[in-house]
Amino acid sequence: MANDINTDGTQKRFVFQGFLVPFILVTSLFFLWGFAHGCLDVLNKHFQELLHMSKAKSAFVQFVFYGGYFLMAIPAGLLMQKFGYKRGIIFGLLLFATGAFLMLPATLIQTFGSFLFCLFVISCGLTCLETAANPYTTVLGPQESGARRINFSQSFNGLGWIAGPLVGGMLIFSVNGNSNKFASIALPYLLIGSLVLIVAFLFWRATFPEIKEESHFAGEGTTSEGRLKDLLKYPHFVMAVIAQFLYVAAQTGINSFFINYVTEEIPTLTNQHAAQILGFGGMGLFWLGRFTGSTVLMRVIRPNRLLAFYAIMNVLTMSLVVAGLGWISVVALFSTYFFMSVMFPTIFALGIKDLGPLTKKGSSLLVMSIVGGAIFPMVMGRIADVSTMALGFIVPLICFGYIVYFGLKGYKVKILNPALKPES
Repeated sequence: MANDINTDGTQKRFVFQGFLVPFILVTSLFFLWGFAHGCLDVLNKHFQELLHMSKAKSAFVQFVFYGGYFLMAIPAGLLMQKFGYKRGIIFGLLLFATGAFLMLPATLIQTFGSFLFCLFVISCGLTCLETAANPYTTVLGPQESGARRINFSQSFNGLGWIAGPLVGGMLIFSVNGNSNKFASIALPYLLIGSLVLIVAFLFWRATFPEIKEESHFAGEGTTSEGRLKDLLKYPHFVMAVIAQFLYVAAQTGINSFFINYVTEEIPTLTNQHAAQILGFGGMGLFWLGRFTGSTVLMRVIRPNRLLAFYAIMNVLTMSLVVAGLGWISVVALFSTYFFMSVMFPTIFALGIKDLGPLTKKGSSLLVMSIVGGAIFPMVMGRIADVSTMALGFIVPLICFGYIVYFGLKGYKVKILNPALKPES
């Protein structure tokens, strides 16, 4: 609690004076992309049944979606650097809306590729939003509360993850008399696309401060912009990129095959039941974990220690999932979401700490590391196709093992260039 008090005994601001409206608008973005990600998990199972494809092939949904993050991350970072956060966010929102509205003609084309193209456009838009919003929340207030602030904003991302499977599951898995079996896919995307356009208008009308990121390090190499290769001088950043790659791989793999796992372990449950468990149970715990982490736990526990402890808990829960113990494993699976809750924003905040003018470039590479979500679900799907779905969850178990190391050791800020000294 001492970190929340100024030297004169007054309470520190969570957000700098005059920055509350920008903080609220930026926080709304977290809900929007959470909803898009939540719908994705429902689509994976839906395509398996509509197109009679294997689990490995259905994972192309994640491959294309997260592949878009990989391809768009650096251009998004350059966009932010050249035009600023506000214009970059508006551009991302317009891309997001375009991809969402393209879902309607895709239901008429009725090919897997047409839906994948829509998801790719959406992911390019989300890349711009995440590249801007994640670092922006960390600099809208005091540096020492940056991890708490990004976790607070990310708690609304958790609400989006809850709404996505619930709304998507209700609409996409709905049974109707429409001769077009793909028709149900369009409605949730038309709804979110309309909301995105409203948010884009609000951003266009709002005034946003352009914030200059500062570093505790000064000296040679700290130019006004910096070069991408300069990021290699920060081992904590490099390890954060690896940790983020593995975290998103684990989270995406768990999300992608949650419905498969639950319906296989408990055959009496339907897809819609499993989607409801994912929404209320898993994503509910996910939101609760982020909210309590940002508002309570990180006031008294250092972010890296909380990250390490939660990662240890997820190694244990994944061990139960791999064991395939029926309801015990299902409970362990959705309990995993509580402990995953703080991982992405905490890794992000620890990774960009003290990058100074390299913050925007570093943010784009941390967003690029989301490509882990494109690769590992296919590995899990392949394991499930040749063995069991339960065995496929050994992949996230290994990923959480590395995050334990990052939270205990890898997060420490160092710099390899001896010419850079801490400012006096």
